[in-house]
Amino acid sequence: MSRTYSLGILFKDNAASGLTHDYFAGILNSFKNKAEELGYEITFINPDKIHGGRSLPDHIKDKGIEGVGIICTEPGSPDVAALLGSNIPIVSIDETYDGVISILSDNEQGIRNLVYHIAGMGHKKIAYIHGDAGSVTDIRLSGFREACRNLGIDIPEEYIRECKYRDIKKASFETEALLRLPDPPTCIIYPDDYAAIGGINIIKAYGLMIPEDISIAGYDGIDIPSRYDPRITTIKQDMDGIGKAAAENLIMLIESPGSVSDKKIVIETALSEGNTVRHIAADE
Repeated sequence: MSRTYSLGILFKDNAASGLTHDYFAGILNSFKNKAEELGYEITFINPDKIHGGRSLPDHIKDKGIEGVGIICTEPGSPDVAALLGSNIPIVSIDETYDGVISILSDNEQGIRNLVYHIAGMGHKKIAYIHGDAGSVTDIRLSGFREACRNLGIDIPEEYIRECKYRDIKKASFETEALLRLPDPPTCIIYPDDYAAIGGINIIKAYGLMIPEDISIAGYDGIDIPSRYDPRITTIKQDMDGIGKAAAENLIMLIESPGSVSDKKIVIETALSEGNTVRHIAADE
């Protein structure tokens, strides 16, 4: 059988930001660079453009695509189900499936480290505007609650709010709701750095200073918010490491068919302290 050295990317951005989505764009760029370094090229797969009633796996095989990376898709989608039922080598990013190598950012430890840092700065009134429903959100929210329990910090339910990832408008709305509480938080964690911009905007509109009047933190470690003054405190995800690991493991499955195809590879995160969480003295 002739080789095509072609890898497919099944990518559906639910935030509708396409390849401008900083987190996934970073992963995809790293995936592409590593694949090309190893002699492969990549192509995007759009199931909506398949004609003639063909299945997604048949379309992939007809195109000569030897393996597929699943990135930013709905876990229960028919497209993913069709791929899982095929014999096509698959690697998944951010989601786990039986019989598939999954490349995962360490979201649980990441959010814990962020909470521990904020609490270490003297904060006990910590609000969390988490992302919309999904496995990543579930892991982060569980890690947030567990970290607070471990620290003996009681978090009122009104401090826990939801906002779609990268939704500046909704983040502004939820931030305002927190600021209007009779006992507002001293620090607000956002679902991602981009959404945090919405929080920054409304905080400034209220005439408040960051971090003098209220502290904030984000998640992802993307470029644009890191240029704000003060520099945002965040958890930096290793987008380069995730993309490389995905490409390397997908190519391994293609070139060594007997390789282990059901494992989780967890990529560490790192705290970027920034300057948006101020130290609160014990007597404040």
